Amino acid sequence: MSTTPDRLEGQDPSPDPAQRRREQRGWYMYDWANSVFMTSVVTVLIGPYLSNLACVSAGAPDTEACRDPSLALTPLGLDFLSVHPNALYPALTTVAILLQIILLPLVGALADHTRHKKSWLLWLAVAGSACTTGLYFATDGYLLASILFLGANLLFGLSIVVYNAFLPEIATADERDRVSAFGWGLGYLGGALLLAVHLVLVLTADDIGMAARIAFVTVGLWWAGFTVVAIRPLRNRYGALAARGDGRAKVGESLRQFGRTVRDMRKYPNTVLFLFAFIFFNDGVQAAIRYAAPFATQDLGLSQDVLIVTILIIQFVAFAGAFATARIADRVGPKKTVLGSLVVWGLLVGLGYVMPAGNVPLFIALGVGIGLVLGCTQSLARSMFSQLIPKGREAEYFSLFQISDKGSTFLGSLVVTIAVAMTGGYRVAILSLLAFFVLGGFLLWRVRMREGILAVGNTVPARL
Repeated sequence: MSTTPDRLEGQDPSPDPAQRRREQRGWYMYDWANSVFMTSVVTVLIGPYLSNLACVSAGAPDTEACRDPSLALTPLGLDFLSVHPNALYPALTTVAILLQIILLPLVGALADHTRHKKSWLLWLAVAGSACTTGLYFATDGYLLASILFLGANLLFGLSIVVYNAFLPEIATADERDRVSAFGWGLGYLGGALLLAVHLVLVLTADDIGMAARIAFVTVGLWWAGFTVVAIRPLRNRYGALAARGDGRAKVGESLRQFGRTVRDMRKYPNTVLFLFAFIFFNDGVQAAIRYAAPFATQDLGLSQDVLIVTILIIQFVAFAGAFATARIADRVGPKKTVLGSLVVWGLLVGLGYVMPAGNVPLFIALGVGIGLVLGCTQSLARSMFSQLIPKGREAEYFSLFQISDKGSTFLGSLVVTIAVAMTGGYRVAILSLLAFFVLGGFLLWRVRMREGILAVGNTVPARL
């Protein structure tokens, strides 16, 4: 793989449709590469795996005993870090999000100053995959597994900033909804295919813990291997920030530029309003995804194989749903499409809260509903935001987008952590998600997309 930058004029997409399609196919592959981490590790395996390690360390013999609110872990013997075993996973997620909020601006600014974004994407992904693979060896206590999960989660988020920054460079204004949705759709398909393998592992394994460890290795290899395939067709474009220097990003200069970018955002009120809307409605989406596994196994009493089958169904449905919502967005516009999906999310959250324990068909039906709207909110939010950022600041603005993503996940994780710590279960936290969908939808309704796109100097697409 060559990392020599293509010295292109500006950062506009290639005028050659064939060249754009080649780059878009490469870009899609990183969604295919990284989605297995969110699907198999974050959504399905790591929550129960960490909870089991934590419960054993706390002296609880089984899941029922681990719901005792009096149980506590004291990492490194520090009482102020005391946490309930079942709250370890959301607590670690909260810490990972805080770390990302701190580091995302730096990585975004550095990426806009460098002429080698392909290399950034490659090494962030490879490091994240190495942490994921390392989970195979985390069997003695919960500390090593916690550290590796923090590292993988952090590196995953940092890589997404660089990855998203390619979108305005490979797709025209009218192509971005389709390209973003296609990437998400392929990501869901890739996640579903590898998750199907993991389902077979779990169903046929005598030791579910060993099956999870093997799954961690396959995720790491998949993530790293397909990343190499993904970045080959991409071209290293760069703007005025990188062209002024020698190609080596300076940390101090990058942070000062990021500070100027934040101050300059006052010129773009619709961009800011969109970020606030995204923070709230994405909070509900991410919380639903991240805590589906422990909610299903601990509060609904469902087995691991039922959970994996349901997540697998969600992935396949989301694959089709991403393309379907892209077509809907092409007819009515992405904003109306996302607003409609948020109404559906609110209904699904209400159903989840009142769902009786042990009802497998109802849980699967809930999963089908989630799959239908999952791709819509995520893929269209990404493409809508790409229209609201000025050229040459893609990575910086997408770092703000990721901060909004992680900031919302932080709020959701914090709420879940508090609720679980108080009740020993996940059900009470579900009800709070409805408020995030309502507030996020209201703020999105207030965003004036046409005005915001013109303000940053971009071309207005045919449908808004």
